[in-house]
Amino acid sequence: MKNVKNSFFYLTIIGGFSALIYWIILKGKTLEIGQNIISKQTGSGHWDDFVTSMGHNLQNPLAILLVQIITIILVARFFGWICRKIGQPSVIGEIIAGIVLGPSLIGMYFPEYSALLFPKDSLGNLQFLSQIGLIFFMFVIGMELDLKALKNKAHDAVVISHASIIIPFALGIGLAYFMYHSFAPSGVEFASFGLFMGIAMSITAFPVLARIVQERGIHKTKLGSIVITCAAADDVTAWCILAAVIAIVKAGSFTSSLYVMAMAVFYVLLMLKVVRPFLKKVGDLNSTRESLNKPVVAIFFLTLLLSSYVTELIGIHALFGAFMAGAIMPENNKFRNIFIEKVEDVSVIVLLPLFFVFTGLRTQVGLIDDPHLWEITGLIILVAVVGKFFGSALAAKVVGHNWKDSLSIGALMNTRGLMELVVLNIGYDLGVLSTQIFTMMVIMALVTTFMTGPALDLINYVFRDKPTIVPEEISNRSKFKILISFATADKGKTLLKVANSLVKKQGGNTIVTAMHLSLSSELHSFDVKDHEKEIFLPVLSESENLNQKIVTLFKVSNDIDSEITETANHGEYDLLLVGLGQSIFEGTLLGKVLGFTTRIINPDRLIDKITGKEGLFENSPFDERTRQIIANSKMPVGILVDKELEEINRVFMPIFSKEDSFLIEFAQKLIHNNGSQITVLDADDQVKNSREIQESVRSIEQIAPNHIMMMQERIIKKEFLEQQDLMIISLESWKKLIDSHSTWLNNTPSVLIIKP
Repeated sequence: MKNVKNSFFYLTIIGGFSALIYWIILKGKTLEIGQNIISKQTGSGHWDDFVTSMGHNLQNPLAILLVQIITIILVARFFGWICRKIGQPSVIGEIIAGIVLGPSLIGMYFPEYSALLFPKDSLGNLQFLSQIGLIFFMFVIGMELDLKALKNKAHDAVVISHASIIIPFALGIGLAYFMYHSFAPSGVEFASFGLFMGIAMSITAFPVLARIVQERGIHKTKLGSIVITCAAADDVTAWCILAAVIAIVKAGSFTSSLYVMAMAVFYVLLMLKVVRPFLKKVGDLNSTRESLNKPVVAIFFLTLLLSSYVTELIGIHALFGAFMAGAIMPENNKFRNIFIEKVEDVSVIVLLPLFFVFTGLRTQVGLIDDPHLWEITGLIILVAVVGKFFGSALAAKVVGHNWKDSLSIGALMNTRGLMELVVLNIGYDLGVLSTQIFTMMVIMALVTTFMTGPALDLINYVFRDKPTIVPEEISNRSKFKILISFATADKGKTLLKVANSLVKKQGGNTIVTAMHLSLSSELHSFDVKDHEKEIFLPVLSESENLNQKIVTLFKVSNDIDSEITETANHGEYDLLLVGLGQSIFEGTLLGKVLGFTTRIINPDRLIDKITGKEGLFENSPFDERTRQIIANSKMPVGILVDKELEEINRVFMPIFSKEDSFLIEFAQKLIHNNGSQITVLDADDQVKNSREIQESVRSIEQIAPNHIMMMQERIIKKEFLEQQDLMIISLESWKKLIDSHSTWLNNTPSVLIIKP
């Protein structure tokens, strides 16, 4: 009755007031007489009017900016994925994406499309938005600096870092001397041109270097520690030099720039002596996620924006102010991590790719259309590599490092990446660098960043000291080896229970390895050790409760899916256990549409389709990571669907086909090691008609007669399923249950899906 009354009221109100609105509009038409109303209709029909209106909407500056952002993110993610697959930092892919979308490729071969997507009038909006992204990113870079590490390892780091700056800086100015007449823009003084060439040669990309160090697993080694510290010292020094160079260029002479530098020194002292202590006090009082409320966040964002504004006014660029604001943030790692999370995702995923593409729009590879110009480009690359690579390596050798570590430090310090593009864009905006020299320097930045990985591999090969992907003890082939890969500590504990139930009584004949991988883009260099300790502590505690010895593996990776399968395959494990993540493409109409779309957007899905692996997963609820692990692993894989699994005493094992016979081996392990009660369901008389399965079951009955039982019921009661701790099923049989929308799925306990 209440619903009827509400419906009547709703219809009366909506209908009555709609009629009133229509009547007022009709009466209002009479007021238009004498007002010279201009009709927006073209007179060619309603459809043409609609199409014309849509055309105007598409040309709206906001619509153009939004479609630019969408295109940039998609293309940048695609090229970033390609680079990760070939072992390169994703930043290289994002830079290449910018060049592809710019006049060097799309603009050259599809000029109409390029003009439609990136009209000249829209580039100003794109530039300012990319600058905002850069300001936030430099703020994050400043926060990622570990100033304590700089203090503790100051001597070696400063020697190597400053040598790695002054040598390429001098070589860059020397190169500028020979290039000035041919390549410097008219009206630009040699000092300005030479100083920018020098600073461009001497920069190191601290964020890219930090990611490479983490991904290669050397962040805990002496080499990793010293190179991160060198890069941090390099960043601080290079940005101070850049600020001075900008001051000289803007002031017009060195003498007049002294006023700018004096103001810059005063600004730095103010930030260190006044602003930093204030922010430390605010940070100490608000170091938890709950206490970090909007007014507190506003204080730090205002500090960032004011710092950027002041340095822009002084004349040393807003990016230096953003970097400085990040460097003076409270040193509490937990606080910095929380704040970085608030800033980094939007700046790195949405805004930073805009900067790469804007750089790409300025990069015109077509201008280097002469062999002589390519020779000059090669000379620039050679000078950059000699100055930075060998300059750093020589300094490292002098302070006492061996040749392998020295060359490795040189290779890593030679990484330029994003920081180089920032310097080049500043030089381009100031008119110091021409489009031609700008393009050459962008190519140099790409080559020197791209060569870092291969150079490190070559150094490791020459010195025959390749890091093994798994510890030596794991490579023992005579033992039964299980690898559990977990994302959270709770999942790790549950997977450890499953592994323990399979090997509990085998003692020294087994090795259980617990592995956790963290995505390099989500973990900061100063937070690695704390994160590893935090993630493994509950798992190690559980291993003690179970009296199960484990080996721990922790790695930072930029491609977790590939890393899991590579580790499992290389270590020749007998079983890989993983938890099932939730698929975002299940359960809704939009989810199904997106799920279909990802087969095209996600390159991994497309590869599976081409190679025929896609059929294995059709209509399955597997998330992308699980799909890739199953497809690429060479050993049996167990996927656990956890429903608060506590014990593994009662296990239900349905047999749907002869191919499921391998499950009996797991039943035998559970009975022998854990004393589990196994109930085997003979679906469709598969056990009855298979002598092999019958003999396997009979051999178990002879050893443990009260631990295995056969069932042949067609309908499994809900009460029976609720009494079970775990259901073990093959991947193919699980797929059949999904396809048939079996009612089992509503009542099953935790499920271990096994791919043989």
